[in-house]
Amino acid sequence: MFLKFFGFTSKPFQLTPNPEFLFLTPSHREALAQLIYGIQEQRGFILMTGEVGTGKTTVLRTLVQRIGDHANSAFITYSTLPFDEMLEYALADLGVSDPRGTRAQRLIALNRFLIEQRRAGRNTILIVDEAQNLSIETLEQIRLLSNFETNSAKLLQIVLSGQPELYAKLHRPELRQLKQRIGLRCRLAPMTAEEVGQYIESHLRVAAGTRQPFTDEAIERIAAYSRGVPRIVNIVADHCLLCAYANQTLVVDADIVKRAIAYLEDNERDSRARWKPAASRTRMALPRRVIVAASAGVVAVAAAVAGAMSPSGYPWAPHTASATLVAAIGGVVRWVTQWWGS
Repeated sequence: MFLKFFGFTSKPFQLTPNPEFLFLTPSHREALAQLIYGIQEQRGFILMTGEVGTGKTTVLRTLVQRIGDHANSAFITYSTLPFDEMLEYALADLGVSDPRGTRAQRLIALNRFLIEQRRAGRNTILIVDEAQNLSIETLEQIRLLSNFETNSAKLLQIVLSGQPELYAKLHRPELRQLKQRIGLRCRLAPMTAEEVGQYIESHLRVAAGTRQPFTDEAIERIAAYSRGVPRIVNIVADHCLLCAYANQTLVVDADIVKRAIAYLEDNERDSRARWKPAASRTRMALPRRVIVAASAGVVAVAAAVAGAMSPSGYPWAPHTASATLVAAIGGVVRWVTQWWGS
């Protein structure tokens, strides 16, 4: 919608893990370097952790792209699968014919494939994303896959990527053997405020943007709101561009960022519910005056009735019961008046 308006050839802030848009902060650069090194040196297990939205999947996709034809890879994103289905998925991703028999037959087929690839000088990698969801039993079965090896090298490199809960899970006593086999560990950290600005500029440049629509104040607001999480930066920045397009302005300032954030958090809907148009308030003014006048009339009538009920015959010397009646009617009228005007 706004691509032509801003001069982009593609959307600069996508939610898909596109390696083309990878921005390497120091922690991302270090993590990618360790992953490539661990695979080249056949270190067995490699662990990568990071908070939600810090770019773990993008780094993994970049890894697969970087190793290219030098290795085979099975990329598993459905980490809630039981181990047998995960093994079936991995065989399909590697292009191995599934014997569709027992687990033992699938493992034999995998081992045969790994040996053939090693003879051809190619590594094989099993990548499990969102690995914090893996059960203890499945993690133990994955550990056993690392037993595919020769006298001098591992036949299968395994990368486990997940949220910090994965690292905590590996400290459980029943997983101590797996923990001992992890050859490399890396962690993705959120971006700093300065890196958020560089991240936005990098994405605009990759999208062939000819200008920088975000002001410094706008970037500061995005950095503060996102706390340096790339996914949140993408969501907010994309909506800011949409808001700017809707207002036909090429500048994304702090006010547009504020409105975009409010919309994303549904504050706009809440504010609409609380806000009353001026016309509605004008229409309410006449009935309120009518109600007030009617209230005065009712009180006067009530007073007259009370006087008639007085044994002395004097209107303003009411009996106790009459005074109570007047007070009650007056209270009801006041309540109705307040309720109508609220």
